[in-house]
Amino acid sequence: MPAEREPFQRFSCLASIFISTYPVEKGEEMLAQIESQMVDNLLQAIGRGDYKEHGRFPSENELAVSYDIPRINARKALLKLEDMGYIYSKQGKGRFLKPEKLQIELHLTGSTSFSEKMKSAGHDLETQNLGYVKVPYDAKVYSKLRVQQADEVFKISRLHSVNKQPIALHISYVAKSVFPQIERDGDHIQSMFAYYGDQGFTDFASNESHVSISFPTSVESSLFECASLVPLLVVESDCIETNQDNVLEYTKLIYRSDFFNYVLAAE
Repeated sequence: MPAEREPFQRFSCLASIFISTYPVEKGEEMLAQIESQMVDNLLQAIGRGDYKEHGRFPSENELAVSYDIPRINARKALLKLEDMGYIYSKQGKGRFLKPEKLQIELHLTGSTSFSEKMKSAGHDLETQNLGYVKVPYDAKVYSKLRVQQADEVFKISRLHSVNKQPIALHISYVAKSVFPQIERDGDHIQSMFAYYGDQGFTDFASNESHVSISFPTSVESSLFECASLVPLLVVESDCIETNQDNVLEYTKLIYRSDFFNYVLAAE
């Protein structure tokens, strides 16, 4: 038996054991359960190293036969793996395992900017300023900035890429009362920390950070060049000027989770 068929043979054995617990007639709910189990089995096979980079995956027909289900259900399982970023397809040739992604160590704490962290680690970082815009009143944002409803608040967005791969989106909210020249400068800011220094703020820290997981919107998916089921790590925090306790910014940092190893300890 050719070596490239061995992973599928092991997978077929697992499939046979799994489907033996189900009756012959399968309803929609049962088919959905089998699809889910198929995805789990394939993820376990990837984790064990059964498939090599660019190695061929079982076809829709092979999976359908192994699990005794319609081909459309096997296709749904494979499409889910594509949406999760594990496999890719080639027209007329099948589906294959994607190469392992670059893993970047990222400290989520500390007073060093993302740009400085990436550059000090030797990564080829590029930052694209996506522009700035005045935002309508938002109770949460205004509260975080400690400003009144009559104040003007602007949003500045930057997209960071390492080795030409977009991996982080930084969205900063700042008050014009703190940065009077923000309308002049907003389009040119690459690093907020560097901008603080230019404006005379040298000592700053974060009060607290909130971490959550989300999945990309259509806009984020386009920016990150990722599938819809690739998880994003979202970190929301503030930045305080320590000498006078002024809030410099409220920020939302969105990281493409599959490119990072996260470190929570203080730097």
